[in-house]
Amino acid sequence: MSPITTIDKVGDYVGQAVTLRGWLYNKRSSGKIQFLQVRDGTGVIQCVAVKSEVGDEVFAACDALTQECSLIVEGVVRRDERAKGGYELSVLRVERVGTSTDYPITLKEHGVDFLLDHRHLWIRTPRQRAILKVRAEVMRAMADFLDGDGFTRVDPPVLTPSSCEGTTELFHTQYFDEDAYLTQSGQMYLEAAAMALGKVYSMGPAFRAERSKTRRHLIEFWMIEPEMAFYTHEDNVRLQEAFVSHVVRHVLTTCENELATIGRDIAKLERIEPPFPRLSYDEAIAWLQRHGHDIRWGDDFGAPHETELAAQFDRPVFIERYPTQIKAFYMQPDPERPEVVLCADLLAPEGYGEIIGGSQRIHDYDLMRQRFEEHRLPMDTYGWYLDLRKYGSVPHAGFGIGLERTVAWICGLEHVREAIPFPRMLYRLYP
Repeated sequence: MSPITTIDKVGDYVGQAVTLRGWLYNKRSSGKIQFLQVRDGTGVIQCVAVKSEVGDEVFAACDALTQECSLIVEGVVRRDERAKGGYELSVLRVERVGTSTDYPITLKEHGVDFLLDHRHLWIRTPRQRAILKVRAEVMRAMADFLDGDGFTRVDPPVLTPSSCEGTTELFHTQYFDEDAYLTQSGQMYLEAAAMALGKVYSMGPAFRAERSKTRRHLIEFWMIEPEMAFYTHEDNVRLQEAFVSHVVRHVLTTCENELATIGRDIAKLERIEPPFPRLSYDEAIAWLQRHGHDIRWGDDFGAPHETELAAQFDRPVFIERYPTQIKAFYMQPDPERPEVVLCADLLAPEGYGEIIGGSQRIHDYDLMRQRFEEHRLPMDTYGWYLDLRKYGSVPHAGFGIGLERTVAWICGLEHVREAIPFPRMLYRLYP
């Protein structure tokens, strides 16, 4: 048997016979020639079976293949500039491995609900495969950047006794005789880990019981959360813009074919370089008011506000120093203006909204205890977090970046549901 390879590596075997293992994506016939579109997870290649060359038996085997049946095909690699990927395979032999009858996702338009009901099959299509490939490369780039900058990965628990944000949007479960919740964020645990390891990050799922149906929201999503000891707000912001720029550059370098399959305008991504523009919350409110929005100082931004603010720029923009009253209890007040906190949200361009939320954390014991009292946080569940300010506390900062929103922005997707293999949304828990 000829050497087994994958579609993305057939260029190493021009003029040689190779064996591919995959699935039939599509086929068409031109009388005595069969054109098989075969995919294997690394790409798609056209395999050409000419009856006069392969004989009746092989030609009949090709003719019997159905959409998404699995197969093994042996053939000679030919360079063809007209072919997608630049190569095609001249078939020598075909073996069907698994049958596929009445495949539901035919090569025509289907409704979104139908496709989501068949998500386990939808991910086989070239566009969905390309998105998931980009997602994997985004995660790789994030980890490589942080690992290369001296961070240590730490995995916080998924089951927790309390909420990081102090909200009610929690999924409740029973932990033997106690109440427990699915995590919204690993931030608090990562703050503890930063006091042991200096710079840490986590990469894992988060859950928010938000009754939201917007294109930006999922019930279950993934967060990458770095936390850094001895970091100020300014240090934090500079890290974020270097981090995001690195991720975009990595995707542009490694996912050229995938971005083309998705139809992404890469010129918009090529502009993503630091420094990123910044607006204070005060400036953002004033701009929105001048442009006809009914919004007052102290209000939080909604999706339309974020979209219009970001539309002024060709790269992500930081909105920093929000009012203390609308941000989480643990954020460090600005020493010059205690009514605002040292925080920043990073808004992606093209209407994708906030992809990062970050802040400098309160490190003073007395101030954090005061916040506990103001927010009525129970010591029996939050006491350990206050302890961090009691034993060798230092200024520190961190941020969380939503993976699916970031992937949706980089790929130019209309909805974050395509940026995760099996989305969990308000009315969808299947498949």
